[in-house]
Amino acid sequence: MAESIQPNPPPNEGEKLKIYFLPNLLTAGNLFCGFVALTMIVGAHTENGDYRQIKLSLAFILLACVFDLFDGRVARMGGCESPFGREFDSLADLVSFGVAPAFLVHRIVLKDVFSNDYAELGWFIASIYLICGAFRLARFNCLSAMKTPGAGKDFLGFPIPSAAGLVASLTLFIIKLNENEKTLGPSRYMLPVVLIFLSAMMVSEVRYPSFKALGLRSTTTFLKILIGALFVGCLLVLREKIIYYVLPLFFTGYLLYGFIRPHLSRTWRKEIEEDDDEFEAEG
Repeated sequence: MAESIQPNPPPNEGEKLKIYFLPNLLTAGNLFCGFVALTMIVGAHTENGDYRQIKLSLAFILLACVFDLFDGRVARMGGCESPFGREFDSLADLVSFGVAPAFLVHRIVLKDVFSNDYAELGWFIASIYLICGAFRLARFNCLSAMKTPGAGKDFLGFPIPSAAGLVASLTLFIIKLNENEKTLGPSRYMLPVVLIFLSAMMVSEVRYPSFKALGLRSTTTFLKILIGALFVGCLLVLREKIIYYVLPLFFTGYLLYGFIRPHLSRTWRKEIEEDDDEFEAEG
């Protein structure tokens, strides 16, 4: 006799799916920015050296990073984290930080490098980034659901929003360098290399701080306040230079920090990553 298949237990009738408005609204903003970036990339005409639509699409990818930065923090501050929010956030991230950057690099670099008989190779290289990004998001969700010790404090592998931010800011930097020549120049070949390296880093075992401890109730030192105030001042005064020059350095610094972090002393890590109260509580 064939084995009887046991049906899944019915959900608890008193249990309702929790969908919180403000955090999910920010996540929807993230997804919207990713979609707009894709439409800009598809409609861009770069043959005449006109990269205005590409630059606009990169701005939307970076804006998606801002939405992604705040949706989780708003949820934690309001005590409204939920499985729905986590899944929705991952779906939005896959579009904004997975599909959009991969398609961007293929559109402005790989399409020209691998043409005719080798066009499939260009798509394959772009798909590596997308698949690794999806794998990283799925792994993150699984670790969060399993409540693995330290999972909320550290990211396992390079976060996909940071990977997309690095690709977007680096592309803007390359466009700025070659704006007068109306071409991206030889430096554009750096993008496929960066894309493949970031693919490997997203699925790696390298740990990165999540900085989730930083919030409205976080305590800090006078030096951090001073540095933060100077950064905001520079952002207001040197807006264009911040976008073109500082952002690539910022995301590159975060990427390299994962390699440097294990060799730092506990004091240095505390100074960089944690607010004093939480670090002492966990120490």
